[in-house]
Order: sequence, then structure tokens, then C-alpha cells
Amino acid sequence: MPETRTFTEQDPVRVFLLDDHEVVRRGLADLLDAEPDIAVVGEADTAAHALTRGPALRPHVAVLDVRLPDGDGITVCRELRDRVPGLACLMLTSFDDEDALLDAIMAGAAGYVLKQIKGSDLVSAVRTVASGQSMLDPATTARLMRSLRADPAGTAPALPPELEALSPRERDILALIGDGLTNREIGKRLYLSEKTVKNHISRLLAKLGVQRRVQAAVLASQLDPQQPR
Repeated sequence: MPETRTFTEQDPVRVFLLDDHEVVRRGLADLLDAEPDIAVVGEADTAAHALTRGPALRPHVAVLDVRLPDGDGITVCRELRDRVPGLACLMLTSFDDEDALLDAIMAGAAGYVLKQIKGSDLVSAVRTVASGQSMLDPATTARLMRSLRADPAGTAPALPPELEALSPRERDILALIGDGLTNREIGKRLYLSEKTVKNHISRLLAKLGVQRRVQAAVLASQLDPQQPR
């Protein structure tokens, strides 16, 4: 989990913007640059430009449009995070697209907001993800995944290979992460110390190939809901 950090006028949040509409980019830049602890260090209008310009600017936060003429912000999020250690990506879209939300989570995005968001709320969102916090709630994400994957025939899909690799104990813990429980609550439920739970979670995240707890919650939604907890 990334350490929480703070920013000041002398050490502002460095923000990179990606949107194919110039008016939107200018509005975002003006809004964010007006804040003393935030500085827009660059912008792009296509996925290709973002991947060319973004890494060299070493931003703390990338505000990425989901839909682009030459690709999508989710792919850009994944590639920028590979090249810029510690980068927080905030996905921006003009409509509420559940599939895009889930793709963004698995790409490691720290947040997801609609373009209709109030200016003050967007500024707050940038500060939140810059500090190392996620705007995505694991329990809500897992519930969303369950509803999207609901099988009307009532048959349980085969587990993905990543989940098959988990031990029964790790599956139990993953299911409780999907329910939104904290490490302490998981420990009480399974009669384990908080440190033991933390160690289990580190191992299961590595096995799943993800970094964020909320990404694990997405995968937790694919566990059989009838399995004993």
C-alpha cells in the first residue's frame, strides 16, 4: 500500500491531462492550476501523445479520458503506471460505464469520475489519489462485479487460473476482502492475528498479480458465492 504523502505550494501535485477535446483540457487545466498545491505539468489529446509525453514529466496524477480517438485511457493508465512509479490515475468519462470502471480498476486506476463532477469535487479527487489513497471501495466493486457476472442459468463459472492457485485459507481471506472487511475484521472472523492476515494478503496479491486491494476485490467476486466462509 502506498504511503500517504502531502503536497504544498512549494511541492505541488504534478498533474498530467489526457482528453481529446481542447475545451475540456483547457477547463481542467485552468481549474487545477488555480489551486496553490496543484500544478498541471503537461497535457495530451491522444493516447499516443500521452505515452510519448507523459513519462518524462514524472506526474503524480494523470487525469485520463476513457474514450479516445486512437485508443482508450485505460490502456494508457496501465502503460503509464508501468513507466512512472507511484503514478495515480484518475479516469474521466462523460457517461457511467460499468465495464470501463471494472477495466480501469484492473489497470490499477486509483479513481473514476464522471465529467459532470463539480469542479471542487474533481480538485478533491486529485488530492485524494495524489496522497496515495484510492477512491474505489472494494466491497462496492465486488458487488458490482457479482451483478455483472450473474449467470441467469444459475451455473457457477470455472474459477480463473489465478484463483485456482490460492490456498483455501487465501480464498477465505479474498472473499472477506470482497465483503469490504479490514485486516483486523478478517483476523477476528478467522481467528488470526492482524499481522498474519497482512502476510496472507501480501502473498495472495502476488499470486493474483495485482497490487491494490480493490483489484483483489474484483477477483473475489468470481469466487463461488456458496462457498463456506
